[in-house]
Amino acid sequence: MSLDVLKKIGIRAGGGIGDELDQIGANDPIEYYRIIFDITFFFFVIIILLAIIQGLIIDAFGELRNQLEQVKTDMESACFICGIGKDYFDKIPQGFDNHVTKEHNFANYLFFIMHLINKSKTEYTGQESYVWTLYQKRCWDFFPLGDCFRKQYENELTN
Repeated sequence: MSLDVLKKIGIRAGGGIGDELDQIGANDPIEYYRIIFDITFFFFVIIILLAIIQGLIIDAFGELRNQLEQVKTDMESACFICGIGKDYFDKIPQGFDNHVTKEHNFANYLFFIMHLINKSKTEYTGQESYVWTLYQKRCWDFFPLGDCFRKQYENELTN
């Protein structure tokens, strides 16, 4: 019996490698060794090893689910573009939802990047060249972190 047989057939067999091996007679001198081998193979490989592998898979999916929940929580509690929290926008007129959907709509930034990709580089304006250079470096400094129109003109908007 080779290691390949153990790997290929032993794990797939419902009761372990014993399902695939030839039956031995009642008075065979290796009968007890065979019983011990079958039980230990079933216990260690089928039950313990596969349970460990399944546990790792379940833990990995659990971690992915937790990361997704964290991203959802972050997206619902702060603006993705400027990072200002929802609590700030809830105190001023039109609130957080208007800010996220109109002023700092993520899709508008994505469309702008797509516009730059499709536009000839020789036709860029100064601002487009600046954003394109930063985008090429994967530097997101052109995002208005911690700033927005309403925050700049907060006094005028509240009066």
